[in-house]
Amino acid sequence: MAEEKIPVLETKSLGIQFGGLKAVNDVNIEIYKGELIGLIGPNGAGKTTIFNLITGIYTPTTGSYILCGRRMNGLKTHQVVEAGIARTFQNIRLFKKMTVLENVKVAFNKNMKANLMQSIFRTPYFWKEEEETTEKAMELLKLFKLDGFADQFAENLPYGKQRLLEIARALATDMKLLLLDEPAAGMNPVETAELKESIKMLREKFGIPILLIEHDMSLVMSICERIYVLNFGEILASGTPDEIAGNKEVIEAYLGKEDEDEGGDV
Repeated sequence: MAEEKIPVLETKSLGIQFGGLKAVNDVNIEIYKGELIGLIGPNGAGKTTIFNLITGIYTPTTGSYILCGRRMNGLKTHQVVEAGIARTFQNIRLFKKMTVLENVKVAFNKNMKANLMQSIFRTPYFWKEEEETTEKAMELLKLFKLDGFADQFAENLPYGKQRLLEIARALATDMKLLLLDEPAAGMNPVETAELKESIKMLREKFGIPILLIEHDMSLVMSICERIYVLNFGEILASGTPDEIAGNKEVIEAYLGKEDEDEGGDV
């Protein structure tokens, strides 16, 4: 008998209400290991709200979300990160006055074992662990071709490379799922192409499932294998890029419904 495939992430009738407004309602999403899934929709459709629900910033008022079989409702954001969900944000959130290397090293902190006294007195164990963390951080920077910028302050990186640094730092949390919130926003075509290759590398090298919010449809259509379309807080459609591109309801949600009387007899 074949073993049942368990989703890395599953949302079941997930929703949240602010006062009388249902911002997200009855959202059902499944993501499996190694998948690259798109979450698209018009502005205000509720995409970032879903990310905020999944990462513990908001508490669902209906439904639940499950990571690798574990129900996550009620966990605080730091507990969600420890469980294995990492994300980037629409607005870059780096430690700008820290170096590129330090930005990645700080994400390894949850796995470091040196206690307070060992850290204060800089014991041999502290220095051993510090060296190992530096090596791991540099390996991640090399994957994103950022190792040459290791000693620069994060704020001095070009915009596109700051985005890549955010992803590298997320990877350092030893995640099971990566949420990317509009990573291509503000990028030029060269930076977007570099981002695309980095996302593909993550998937191929680590098998990390990725849920991507993005308004750059050419990027979404070229790298995602399945896409969920959100409109007014609910799933409007789901399917392959080809299925979504030809879906009349999706086209109307983005472009508006064509006037049925247009072109008729006067």
